[in-house]
Amino acid sequence: MIELVIVSRLLEYPDAALWQHQQELFEALASSEKLDKGDAQQLGVFLRDLISQDPLDAQAAYSELFDRGRATSLLLFEHVHGESRDRGQAMVDLMAQYEQHGLELDSRELPDHLPLYLEYLAQLPESEAIGGLVDIAPILALLHARLQQRESRYAVLFEPLLKLANTAVDSEKVAEKIADEARDDTPQALDAVWEEEQVKFFADQGCGESEISAHKRRFAGAVAPQYLDISNGGQQ
Repeated sequence: MIELVIVSRLLEYPDAALWQHQQELFEALASSEKLDKGDAQQLGVFLRDLISQDPLDAQAAYSELFDRGRATSLLLFEHVHGESRDRGQAMVDLMAQYEQHGLELDSRELPDHLPLYLEYLAQLPESEAIGGLVDIAPILALLHARLQQRESRYAVLFEPLLKLANTAVDSEKVAEKIADEARDDTPQALDAVWEEEQVKFFADQGCGESEISAHKRRFAGAVAPQYLDISNGGQQ
Protein backbone atom coordinates (compact mmCIF):
# COMPACT_ATOMS: atom_id res chain seq x y z
CA MET A 1 0.00 0.00 0.00
CA ILE A 2 1.75 3.09 -1.27
CA GLU A 3 -0.28 5.25 1.12
CA LEU A 4 1.56 3.73 4.09
CA VAL A 5 4.90 4.46 2.45
CA ILE A 6 3.88 8.11 1.99
CA VAL A 7 2.84 8.58 5.62
CA SER A 8 5.95 6.73 6.77
CA ARG A 9 8.14 9.16 4.83
CA LEU A 10 6.34 12.18 6.26
CA LEU A 11 6.62 10.84 9.81
CA GLU A 12 10.35 10.25 9.50
CA TYR A 13 12.93 12.66 10.83
CA PRO A 14 13.09 15.33 8.07
CA ASP A 15 16.60 14.79 6.74
CA ALA A 16 18.02 15.74 3.35
CA ALA A 17 16.36 12.76 1.66
CA LEU A 18 12.93 14.34 2.16
CA TRP A 19 13.90 17.40 0.10
CA GLN A 20 15.64 15.23 -2.50
CA HIS A 21 12.60 12.97 -3.00
CA GLN A 22 9.83 15.52 -2.57
CA GLN A 23 8.65 15.23 -6.17
CA GLU A 24 8.25 11.46 -5.84
CA LEU A 25 6.07 12.00 -2.79
CA PHE A 26 3.86 14.54 -4.56
CA GLU A 27 3.48 12.17 -7.50
CA ALA A 28 2.64 9.25 -5.21
CA LEU A 29 -0.03 11.35 -3.50
CA ALA A 30 -1.52 12.27 -6.87
CA SER A 31 -1.67 8.61 -7.94
CA SER A 32 -3.06 7.19 -4.68
CA GLU A 33 -6.30 5.28 -5.09
CA LYS A 34 -7.03 4.68 -1.40
CA LEU A 35 -6.78 8.20 -0.02
CA ASP A 36 -9.86 10.34 -0.38
CA LYS A 37 -9.42 13.69 -2.05
CA GLY A 38 -9.47 15.64 1.20
CA ASP A 39 -6.82 13.52 2.89
CA ALA A 40 -4.56 13.58 -0.17
CA GLN A 41 -4.86 17.36 -0.28
CA GLN A 42 -4.07 17.69 3.43
CA LEU A 43 -0.97 15.51 3.09
CA GLY A 44 0.13 17.53 0.08
CA VAL A 45 -0.23 20.79 2.02
CA PHE A 46 1.66 19.26 4.95
CA LEU A 47 4.52 18.23 2.65
CA ARG A 48 4.59 21.61 0.92
CA ASP A 49 4.73 23.46 4.25
CA LEU A 50 7.39 21.12 5.62
CA ILE A 51 9.80 21.47 2.71
CA SER A 52 9.29 25.24 2.64
CA GLN A 53 11.06 25.40 6.01
CA ASP A 54 14.77 25.57 6.55
CA PRO A 55 15.84 21.93 7.16
CA LEU A 56 17.46 22.78 10.50
CA ASP A 57 14.25 24.45 11.70
CA ALA A 58 12.16 21.47 10.58
CA GLN A 59 14.50 19.05 12.33
CA ALA A 60 14.52 21.06 15.56
CA ALA A 61 10.71 21.22 15.58
CA TYR A 62 10.49 17.47 14.95
CA SER A 63 12.83 16.64 17.82
CA GLU A 64 10.99 19.06 20.10
CA LEU A 65 7.71 17.32 19.32
CA PHE A 66 8.62 13.64 19.26
CA ASP A 67 11.77 13.36 21.37
CA ARG A 68 10.79 15.34 24.46
CA GLY A 69 8.64 13.32 26.80
CA ARG A 70 6.83 10.10 26.11
CA ALA A 71 3.30 11.25 25.33
CA THR A 72 4.00 11.80 21.62
CA SER A 73 6.73 9.20 21.21
CA LEU A 74 6.64 7.38 17.87
CA LEU A 75 7.89 4.22 19.58
CA LEU A 76 4.78 2.04 19.67
CA PHE A 77 5.74 -0.06 22.66
CA GLU A 78 6.30 3.08 24.72
CA HIS A 79 2.51 3.39 24.82
CA VAL A 80 1.93 -0.30 25.56
CA HIS A 81 4.72 -1.52 27.81
CA GLY A 82 6.44 1.65 28.99
CA GLU A 83 9.69 0.68 30.70
CA SER A 84 8.52 -2.80 31.75
CA ARG A 85 10.53 -5.91 30.91
CA ASP A 86 7.76 -7.01 28.55
CA ARG A 87 8.95 -4.35 26.15
CA GLY A 88 12.20 -6.18 25.44
CA GLN A 89 10.42 -9.41 24.54
CA ALA A 90 7.95 -7.48 22.38
CA MET A 91 10.92 -6.01 20.47
CA VAL A 92 12.36 -9.48 19.91
CA ASP A 93 9.00 -10.78 18.68
CA LEU A 94 8.57 -7.87 16.28
CA MET A 95 12.08 -8.35 14.91
CA ALA A 96 11.25 -12.02 14.30
CA GLN A 97 8.09 -10.94 12.50
CA TYR A 98 10.14 -8.70 10.21
CA GLU A 99 12.64 -11.47 9.52
CA GLN A 100 9.86 -13.92 8.65
CA HIS A 101 8.96 -11.57 5.81
CA GLY A 102 12.56 -11.29 4.67
CA LEU A 103 13.15 -7.83 6.11
CA GLU A 104 16.32 -6.86 7.91
CA LEU A 105 16.89 -3.56 9.63
CA ASP A 106 19.82 -1.67 8.14
CA SER A 107 19.63 1.38 10.41
CA ARG A 108 19.90 2.01 14.12
CA GLU A 109 16.17 2.67 14.50
CA LEU A 110 14.23 0.56 16.98
CA PRO A 111 11.81 -1.95 15.40
CA ASP A 112 8.74 -0.40 17.02
CA HIS A 113 9.37 3.03 15.50
CA LEU A 114 6.07 3.89 13.81
CA PRO A 115 7.49 4.98 10.42
CA LEU A 116 9.45 1.72 10.22
CA TYR A 117 6.39 -0.33 11.16
CA LEU A 118 4.36 1.41 8.46
CA GLU A 119 7.12 0.65 5.95
CA TYR A 120 6.86 -3.01 6.95
CA LEU A 121 3.07 -3.07 6.63
CA ALA A 122 3.33 -1.50 3.18
CA GLN A 123 5.08 -4.62 1.91
CA LEU A 124 2.30 -6.97 3.05
CA PRO A 125 -0.87 -7.95 1.20
CA GLU A 126 -3.51 -5.29 1.71
CA SER A 127 -5.66 -7.31 4.12
CA GLU A 128 -2.66 -8.01 6.35
CA ALA A 129 -1.52 -4.40 6.19
CA ILE A 130 -4.94 -3.18 7.29
CA GLY A 131 -4.93 -5.79 10.06
CA GLY A 132 -1.63 -4.34 11.25
CA LEU A 133 -3.16 -0.86 11.34
CA VAL A 134 -6.14 -2.18 13.29
CA ASP A 135 -3.74 -3.61 15.88
CA ILE A 136 -2.24 -0.18 16.58
CA ALA A 137 -5.39 1.92 16.00
CA PRO A 138 -5.79 2.81 19.72
CA ILE A 139 -2.20 4.14 19.77
CA LEU A 140 -2.76 6.06 16.53
CA ALA A 141 -5.92 7.62 17.96
CA LEU A 142 -4.10 8.61 21.15
CA LEU A 143 -1.21 10.20 19.25
CA HIS A 144 -3.63 11.98 16.92
CA ALA A 145 -5.54 13.47 19.86
CA ARG A 146 -2.40 14.58 21.68
CA LEU A 147 -0.97 16.20 18.56
CA GLN A 148 -4.25 17.98 17.96
CA GLN A 149 -4.20 19.19 21.55
CA ARG A 150 -0.73 20.63 20.93
CA GLU A 151 -1.92 22.17 17.65
CA SER A 152 0.72 20.28 15.71
CA ARG A 153 0.55 19.96 11.93
CA TYR A 154 1.67 16.36 12.30
CA ALA A 155 -1.82 15.43 13.54
CA VAL A 156 -3.07 15.31 9.92
CA LEU A 157 -0.78 12.35 9.18
CA PHE A 158 -2.75 10.13 11.53
CA GLU A 159 -6.16 10.79 10.03
CA PRO A 160 -5.68 8.71 6.85
CA LEU A 161 -4.12 5.91 8.90
CA LEU A 162 -7.20 5.72 11.12
CA LYS A 163 -9.47 5.79 8.08
CA LEU A 164 -7.52 3.00 6.39
CA ALA A 165 -7.75 0.95 9.60
CA ASN A 166 -11.54 1.33 9.31
CA THR A 167 -12.07 0.45 12.95
CA ALA A 168 -14.12 2.18 15.59
CA VAL A 169 -12.09 4.01 18.21
CA ASP A 170 -14.10 5.82 20.88
CA SER A 171 -12.93 9.39 20.36
CA GLU A 172 -14.76 10.57 23.49
CA LYS A 173 -12.83 8.12 25.67
CA VAL A 174 -9.58 9.18 24.05
CA ALA A 175 -10.45 12.83 24.70
CA GLU A 176 -11.25 12.03 28.33
CA LYS A 177 -7.95 10.22 28.72
CA ILE A 178 -5.85 13.16 27.57
CA ALA A 179 -7.99 15.94 29.06
CA ASP A 180 -6.26 15.96 32.43
CA GLU A 181 -2.83 14.74 31.33
CA ALA A 182 0.06 16.82 32.59
CA ARG A 183 2.48 17.79 29.84
CA ASP A 184 5.61 15.65 30.05
CA ASP A 185 7.72 17.76 27.69
CA THR A 186 8.19 20.80 29.95
CA PRO A 187 11.65 21.49 31.43
CA GLN A 188 10.30 20.68 34.89
CA ALA A 189 8.82 17.35 33.77
CA LEU A 190 12.00 16.38 31.92
CA ASP A 191 14.15 17.24 34.95
CA ALA A 192 11.93 15.07 37.15
CA VAL A 193 12.25 12.12 34.77
CA TRP A 194 16.03 12.56 34.55
CA GLU A 195 16.36 12.63 38.34
CA GLU A 196 14.17 9.53 38.69
CA GLU A 197 16.17 7.60 36.10
CA GLN A 198 19.45 8.68 37.70
CA VAL A 199 18.30 7.33 41.07
CA LYS A 200 17.24 4.04 39.45
CA PHE A 201 20.54 3.80 37.62
CA PHE A 202 22.66 4.13 40.74
CA ALA A 203 20.34 1.82 42.65
CA ASP A 204 20.93 -0.84 39.99
CA GLN A 205 24.65 -0.21 39.57
CA GLY A 206 25.71 0.40 43.15
CA CYS A 207 28.19 3.08 44.08
CA GLY A 208 30.91 2.21 41.58
CA GLU A 209 31.81 4.65 38.83
CA SER A 210 29.60 4.28 35.78
CA GLU A 211 29.06 6.29 32.64
CA ILE A 212 25.54 7.58 32.17
CA SER A 213 24.79 7.81 28.49
CA ALA A 214 22.55 10.75 27.68
CA HIS A 215 19.64 10.16 25.32
CA LYS A 216 20.48 11.31 21.79
CA ARG A 217 18.54 11.17 18.55
CA ARG A 218 19.06 7.80 16.98
CA PHE A 219 19.20 9.56 13.62
CA ALA A 220 22.24 11.61 14.54
CA GLY A 221 25.12 10.39 12.41
CA ALA A 222 23.08 7.48 11.10
CA VAL A 223 22.83 6.60 7.45
CA ALA A 224 19.69 8.15 5.96
CA PRO A 225 16.87 5.58 5.71
CA GLN A 226 16.58 3.94 2.33
CA TYR A 227 13.84 5.30 0.13
CA LEU A 228 11.70 2.76 -1.66
CA ASP A 229 10.96 3.35 -5.31
CA ILE A 230 7.60 4.83 -4.46
CA SER A 231 6.53 4.80 -8.07
CA ASN A 232 5.72 1.14 -7.39
CA GLY A 233 7.13 0.39 -3.94
CA GLY A 234 4.70 -0.85 -1.33
CA GLN A 235 2.29 -2.07 -3.99
CA GLN A 236 1.09 -5.61 -3.82
